[in-house]
Amino acid sequence: MDSIFDKYIKGDKVIWTIVILLSLFSIVMAYSSSSNLAYRLRDGDAAPFLFKHITILILGILLMVYLQFFNFKYLSRLSQLGIYVCVLLLLVTLIFGVNKGNASRWIMGFQPSDLAKIILIIYVARVLVIKKDKIKSFKEGLLPVFVPIILVCGLILPADFSTALLISFVCFTLVFVAGARLSHLLLTFGSIIVLVLMLILINKVIPGVLPRVGTWETRIESFFSGQKEDNYQAQIAKRAVVSGFLQGKGPGNGNVKNELYSAQSDFVYSSSIEEFGSIIGGIGLMFLYLIILFRSIRIMTKSSSLFGGYIAFGLSFMLVFQALVNMGVGVSLLPVTGQPLPLISMGGTSILFTCISIGIILNVSRTIESDES
Repeated sequence: MDSIFDKYIKGDKVIWTIVILLSLFSIVMAYSSSSNLAYRLRDGDAAPFLFKHITILILGILLMVYLQFFNFKYLSRLSQLGIYVCVLLLLVTLIFGVNKGNASRWIMGFQPSDLAKIILIIYVARVLVIKKDKIKSFKEGLLPVFVPIILVCGLILPADFSTALLISFVCFTLVFVAGARLSHLLLTFGSIIVLVLMLILINKVIPGVLPRVGTWETRIESFFSGQKEDNYQAQIAKRAVVSGFLQGKGPGNGNVKNELYSAQSDFVYSSSIEEFGSIIGGIGLMFLYLIILFRSIRIMTKSSSLFGGYIAFGLSFMLVFQALVNMGVGVSLLPVTGQPLPLISMGGTSILFTCISIGIILNVSRTIESDES
């Protein structure tokens, strides 16, 4: 048994341990928080949803095992083609994708934005390595980095504002870590915010011309006003957090899952706190994600490959920042965004792409172990 473990489990063992813990916890939460979904679609039978979730988790872990042995340096070349594929998929999705809440997010059964998160970070890491000696120059160093970021995020923005903002913030943070001037980053990010405000103004002047912008407004207004449906969801989630207090009600005994359609996804963190308490289901869960980030920063500092270090930091920061956003929504600190909790929220492509990201991080850490041995 030990030989099988040593043969297939490579890379940072702390990250592997956290992945296993989160996966086991997600199975419990998938079964517990999907009761509303089960009663609406399966006459109360939650077993099919649990089976699907476990199957996806197993596939994801197998992907992680495989990616440990894939030479991450090839990802630099693959990202050159990948960025064009992402742009094409996002464009097709924007035009022909399945509409969900006025947003064209899905095509061929998955969200291209999930793929774009990974490909864009890898491509940005590649360009940062190439332009490392010119990173202080806006025109020669930063412009080649900003163009793909703005293009990809611009295609995601009309359908999914929160994902576009999350990806752009993570990429800008990676660029800052690479040594770019803070003034250049603030100026560019500020310009993007101004553009978003202009879109909101246009939708105000000509109501309905940009339907998704109206959704952004509604969610932000509902967060502060307390009059809209999204705020109603947040209020129920807040009650769940309060009722869970320190120790929680116990697995399966929460109530938020019976009142919210998205208790198994957007508000799974609220369900976690209600059933497992603020110590384990709240702070404990957040602590596990932060450990992944800290271990990935360690991987970045120890990696002999600048490219490997950048992708390890970028992918881990994406996962952890996404987790913090989901947690912020769950405890009513942020408006509803639709961001899943990595490895915990039920969902197909989001779990698989999360596992791909972690597999790449583990690949970089495995390379460090090989160099040290």
